[in-house]
Amino acid sequence: MPTALPTAPAELQLVELAEANRPAQLPLLTRICEMLAASPAVTHLLVRGSLASGTADRLSDVDFVVGIHDRDLPPFTQSLDDLMTVAGGALLPGWRDTIVADLGGIGFVFLVQHEGKLQQVDLYLCPASQISLLRRKVAGKLLLERPPAEITTAQITQARTHITETLSRPRSCTELLIEHLVLAVLLHKRIRRGQRFVAYAEWHMLHTATKDLIKAALAPASSFWGWYQLREEIAITPIGRSCLAELDAAITCPAVPTTDDVNAALDRVIQLTQRACPNALDGLTDAITAYRTYLELA
Repeated sequence: MPTALPTAPAELQLVELAEANRPAQLPLLTRICEMLAASPAVTHLLVRGSLASGTADRLSDVDFVVGIHDRDLPPFTQSLDDLMTVAGGALLPGWRDTIVADLGGIGFVFLVQHEGKLQQVDLYLCPASQISLLRRKVAGKLLLERPPAEITTAQITQARTHITETLSRPRSCTELLIEHLVLAVLLHKRIRRGQRFVAYAEWHMLHTATKDLIKAALAPASSFWGWYQLREEIAITPIGRSCLAELDAAITCPAVPTTDDVNAALDRVIQLTQRACPNALDGLTDAITAYRTYLELA
């Protein structure tokens, strides 16, 4: 078993990672690591992805696996937005990641202000009881390991139930709006890297999020799956018809977007939100303004 690293924030050095690779994101990675390590609920911290492999560029995200004692997973998940916005510098609440592979936990994506730029921070919360299995599937560098206190069968069951309920819970209009904002950042990154196939996939995800936002606002009790019966359910009101016109404009865009296409889609969905579910913007107006400023500066 790896030796536990010191848990005091000042002693979390990440020496091995720094020697192999000194990306611009390293100060942010260190800061988030120290913040997470300060919580007694955290049993493990791993960094994965390009920062762990030494292949990061200036657009790379900061990607953590966070082991949480099974007993503490529900309250930690519920307090994560506050932790990341107050102490972590996140601009918006986290997006519940639907792209990450199922590794027995829950993924969240945060957009964090750091040195005048907007950085993507991915946090994958995993029950401590599942960390050994996860580490056999995922390559990464172990930054922190604390032997967890005894984990009971009841606590494991509680953690699994919490994960299932969280992943199956319908997303609110606010959460779907945040999904658009995160996907726009991802798409800007794909376009700048020339990753056309990934951009194609995430562009479709953004259109699907727009459809889901319209349904959540105007047909929350819909029993139809996906895109079925959309016009029949939504086009019965003037607002519904205008929302479908916006969606039609979105899906007739080029299959692989340009930066201007992504920006136009973002303008469209914010206008759509103002019409169909204005409450989803409560408390987010200033954050969205700052977010768009960061995109313009990128």
